[in-house]
Amino acid sequence: MDRALLADFLRARREALQPEDVGLPRGQRRRTGGLRREEVAVLAGMSADYYSRIEQQRGPAPSERMLVALARALRLNQSERDHLFILGGIPAPRRILRDDYIGPTMMRIVADLSDVPAIVLSRLGEALLQTPPAVALLGDYTRYTGMSRYLVYRWFTGDPRVRGLYPVEDHPIRGRVFAAEIRDAYTADPTGRAGEIVAALLEVSSEFANIWRLHEVGVTHHHDLKRYLHPELGELELYAEMLLDPEQYQTLLVFTAVPGSPSHGKLRLLTAV
Repeated sequence: MDRALLADFLRARREALQPEDVGLPRGQRRRTGGLRREEVAVLAGMSADYYSRIEQQRGPAPSERMLVALARALRLNQSERDHLFILGGIPAPRRILRDDYIGPTMMRIVADLSDVPAIVLSRLGEALLQTPPAVALLGDYTRYTGMSRYLVYRWFTGDPRVRGLYPVEDHPIRGRVFAAEIRDAYTADPTGRAGEIVAALLEVSSEFANIWRLHEVGVTHHHDLKRYLHPELGELELYAEMLLDPEQYQTLLVFTAVPGSPSHGKLRLLTAV
């Protein structure tokens, strides 16, 4: 527990809130902005003396229950809550993520990209949203059910619609990338859905099992020029630019081509074909 940093953090978050933010009346005698210590204590369900001692770096270390109450009272987001727990010397509670939830900001960004190929993927490689040009380029990734929802599972079980998207000579690196990406999710949550995906693939795919034994991490080339095969337009050379949502662990991929290149012209034809 870091008493000084914990006290500074609580004080800063308290002073950043206004009474109206938490449903309290401002009153006429309030001379400074922010919440008073006693107001935070009431919101957190603790005594004003107990909270004051935390800010004054006195008294016992707060329990997990008290930290949860303070996070709620101070309207902390997930990252701020995790930081509060670290300062309090307690492991942060496990985050429960909804993989099917896309935040409003991400939705607005995708709406503005309706004329270019863009796709939102969960941390497990499940397609959550695609623009029409992305469907024209990749196929409809959102229509799958069961384990087939996950791109890594379709790849290693030989789905021709996924395998056929890349030239055969690029398959080895694609497999290593997909395996490394699911390993990141597995390391963070080995007993959750990522663990189920890995267990299923180890049973049905010797290719996956061989790559998995290598324990490779960080195998990625998202910023490199990649080749995609389209049944009507032929080969396209595209960049896949990434935008990350750290709260939901989601990735937005936007596919672009070098202006003036043959692939750039083909991208503009996607929705037509």
